Amino acid sequence: MMHVVATAGHVDHGKSTLVRALTGMEPDRLAEERRRGLTIELGYAWTTLPSGARLALVDVPGHERFLATMLAGVGPVPAAMIVVAADEGWMPQSEEHLVALEALGVRHLLLVVTRADLADPGPATIEARARLAAGGLSGVETVTVSGRTGAGLPGLLDALDRLVARLPPADDSAPVRLWVDRAFTVKGSGTVVTGTLPAGRITVGDELVLDGTPVRIRGLQALKEQVESVTGVARVAANLRGSFDRGTALITPSGWTETDLVDVRLSPAGPGTTGTAGTAASVAPMPGEVTAHIGSAAVSCQVRPLGKDTARLRLSRALPLHVGDVLLLRDPGRARDRLRVLAGATVLDVRPPPLRRRGAASERATQLADAPGAEFLLRTHRFLRTAELAAMGVVPPREAVAGDWHADPALWAALPARLAVAVREHGAAHPLDPGMPVEAARRVLDLPDRRLVHALIRAPLAVTGGRIVTEVPVLPRPVAAAVDRVRAELAADPFRAPDADRLAALGLGPKEMAAAARAGALLRLAPGVVLLPGADRRAAALLAELPQPFTVSQARQALGTSRRVAVPLLEHLDRLRLTVCLDDGRRRCAAYDADVPPE
Repeated sequence: MMHVVATAGHVDHGKSTLVRALTGMEPDRLAEERRRGLTIELGYAWTTLPSGARLALVDVPGHERFLATMLAGVGPVPAAMIVVAADEGWMPQSEEHLVALEALGVRHLLLVVTRADLADPGPATIEARARLAAGGLSGVETVTVSGRTGAGLPGLLDALDRLVARLPPADDSAPVRLWVDRAFTVKGSGTVVTGTLPAGRITVGDELVLDGTPVRIRGLQALKEQVESVTGVARVAANLRGSFDRGTALITPSGWTETDLVDVRLSPAGPGTTGTAGTAASVAPMPGEVTAHIGSAAVSCQVRPLGKDTARLRLSRALPLHVGDVLLLRDPGRARDRLRVLAGATVLDVRPPPLRRRGAASERATQLADAPGAEFLLRTHRFLRTAELAAMGVVPPREAVAGDWHADPALWAALPARLAVAVREHGAAHPLDPGMPVEAARRVLDLPDRRLVHALIRAPLAVTGGRIVTEVPVLPRPVAAAVDRVRAELAADPFRAPDADRLAALGLGPKEMAAAARAGALLRLAPGVVLLPGADRRAAALLAELPQPFTVSQARQALGTSRRVAVPLLEHLDRLRLTVCLDDGRRRCAAYDADVPPE
């Protein structure tokens, strides 16, 4: 098992010397770094702890000019060693580094007082522990060492073993997000990118995305060893095609939301604050533009305050983010004698809604008072697909309501009644329409998918032919009155259907007849030919009394009607299988014994 721990602390407090003593490796890889005795870039080394666990160390620069590089090193790691020199004590970059770790929510720390061979470590230890306690970290273990003489190193290795044993296990099924902290070309192999993998699994042959470009993993190394697969937490080198820079991220396709606009909760940085883990103190006003750090990425962003501890950040480029991610906000233009780390920013929404109305910002701040998660996101966005929730980094709170759609529970509970109202209003406005089209209902209810409309259907509503109808349709009063007039005329001669002109005079045009037929008030045989309901069964009974088989003319005479009515009525009876049309055009009733010879 591999663990990754970063160093942190003031320049020239012995961080690189300590890493060198622990691992026997040179973390300063640049010639200029070794010449100047100053870490400029991130360094990496590794060792085996007494428990047998492998430990990778990320050595960060301590000089204030390289704070951005330091943040690139500590951003993805779960734990850090705070290194303080016994002969100098707590210094400005000790404070800046600790503030950054606090703002990022890194709570697994180890205090290492170095250069104990040069001064009494007691005063520096007391000072450092007091500062840690002010940030709620009074339980941090302390180790005193000398990187030059080796004194205390065995105890430090034991303390590192205890530190990593307390780290929560990484989820190897999580989507991959490896922030690139180095990218270089190897002759004959192509591009190699390195970074700390906090969770998930990368396997040779995987198809991932880097800086918006699909890439295939051609090879993997972990601690300079070729591997076929690696899981977090681990230091990883991946061989792939393309040209990439530090600050980009190798991610699982569709596993993250790539966004340049986020709503966040701010946690002030500095001594006396509780960081991201506790209740935030008041946040001092921020400049309109700051630099946001996450992983190895550093992007400028505009800050729009929403409430006392919430804000909207517009990033200069899209980053792959999840709800719950923590960005560190820094003001690079601040004077060097002041803290440039301003706050931690916990992501609450990676797809925030637009703020268009007056007062929308304060309204949004009220909404953001709720804890982040799937319920909050569904209240904000109303409907989200399972894949969208996963890309936001949250688990659906319950089963989908239709297909892969999840809905705000309160909204979903209210929608069936709203649909019923919409169907009634559509019927009132279009009384002759055969129900409300499903697409029209979708638009009225502002739903993203027709499947959601179907899932809302409750009795007495039903869907027929792509339209929503009531199970017992009600005819408009004028149409019902016209039907009554037709019924009166057909009472004496049930098969002598009025012609189209007569129907129009009675108040029944094509649309009215269609509506009456849908309501079951009329039996529509053909355009302009209607009888009363049940006339077809009555006709079949009369036709059964005829000698079998019979002609259209014989049927017409038996029913006392015209050919205009008899032909569509017989075809209707054929469809009902009450009559059977023979090859010679004659018919017989279906109940008639076919073995009886015709007359």
